[in-house]
Amino acid sequence: MKRVHVAAPGAATFGSWPRLSLPLLLGAALLWPGAGGHAAAQAGVGQAGAAGPVAAQSKTSAQTSPAQAIFNRVNTLLLNEYGGLSTVDRAALRAEYQVRLDAVCAAQRTACPAQKAYPVLEAELTALNDEHSFFQTPEDFGEFVTRATGGERQQFGVKLAPLDGESRVVLEVVPGSAAADAGLRRGDVLTGLNGQPYRFDALQQARLAGATIRLEVSRWVGGGAQTQQVTLTPRKSSTVDLPTLSYVQAAPGSQGATGQGAEVAVLRIPTFLSGGGVAQRVHDLVGQARARGVQGIVVDLRGNSGGSLAECDNAVSAFVPTVTRLARGADGTSRTVVSRGTRIEDGQLYAPVSVVNPQFWNGPVAVLVNSGSASCSEFFAYEIQYARRGPVVGEETAGVGNTATRVFPVGDAALQLTILNYAKPDGTPYPTSLTPDRTHVQDEADVRLLTQGVDAGLLAGLGALASAPVLTLEPPR
Repeated sequence: MKRVHVAAPGAATFGSWPRLSLPLLLGAALLWPGAGGHAAAQAGVGQAGAAGPVAAQSKTSAQTSPAQAIFNRVNTLLLNEYGGLSTVDRAALRAEYQVRLDAVCAAQRTACPAQKAYPVLEAELTALNDEHSFFQTPEDFGEFVTRATGGERQQFGVKLAPLDGESRVVLEVVPGSAAADAGLRRGDVLTGLNGQPYRFDALQQARLAGATIRLEVSRWVGGGAQTQQVTLTPRKSSTVDLPTLSYVQAAPGSQGATGQGAEVAVLRIPTFLSGGGVAQRVHDLVGQARARGVQGIVVDLRGNSGGSLAECDNAVSAFVPTVTRLARGADGTSRTVVSRGTRIEDGQLYAPVSVVNPQFWNGPVAVLVNSGSASCSEFFAYEIQYARRGPVVGEETAGVGNTATRVFPVGDAALQLTILNYAKPDGTPYPTSLTPDRTHVQDEADVRLLTQGVDAGLLAGLGALASAPVLTLEPPR
């Protein structure tokens, strides 16, 4: 059950907008093993036989098959570490799927390979009825690790939106990629490939084969569409996709927009998974926007499928004076307080992710979301909304915004498991999905406008800045 793909298997450079096919992480905020957030599990959990005080009633012997061994490890973790909201009896679930594994391995017994357990474990995790928890095959896990650590992969480096039945409109170009070197831009329309009408599946096949291609591109220039030809070859390039900053003219009536030259900064955060550095970059860019004298900031989280909760928390602290939450899991309840790029967990400084020279924006802010905004981006938007810092604009989000998961390596595969659920100090649970303050449904008509240089969702966000408050005091340094 593949749940780590942005689009096609192995094709994180291809996406669809406004509705991504699947978020990278369906279990809300990611807590990487050993990377903090809660002391429930560490990097060595691959040896899960002693993962906690409760031992799974597992079949064990000196000749346990590889399939049985990985089944045992996953179920020990499921019994000891699960902190989600499912009410399914996990011990009974394990017993039910042990019977299925026995049937699958009946012919091979102690020689039954680990791969035989994969579909059984995928089905068992589905039956847990927690869409944030799932089993990752070695292929899925490898895909995830590349994205999580900012590694390299063979890619063209372009994210696409559907138009006229094909994913063909450029949404984003990954910095340093083949697409960036070829000069592709947001809003470009791919109309032809190697002299034939463009097809997305042909683009995918070329990427997998490492083939050089000729693209025919329609680009809006000076009020009309022009056709251009570009040549590009997929290559291994970094998956790091850090936040970027651009500037647009403020909408009439926006807070402080007193003249025609008034500007708004657009802070695009494509992911909270880039091998670190997201929060630091957010604070640095907020500092640049302040120095430029912008009248407001629009934070664009459309299509952001989430990532590290620590990065997310420290990033949102550039806009919200203090974030406080309770994390509830198998070990009990812990308290997190985040302010100005510093994260305190149960009174202890969380050092791995801290911001140098933190910035704070006390002016008007609006946040853009869509149905592809998931996980940490839902946390970010909720903290803005909860603190009444500014309007959230767009569509209802993906619906994985109230729990945290941890990835446990098990052999060559992995288990992504919900280990925490979240609440505010008064006990109010975090919402599963976020309902925007102002609705703007992004459909194919919006994509068509984008090909003409018009971002309708951004325009809605600029208009919403007029209702955003200005804080009179900044949090103490």
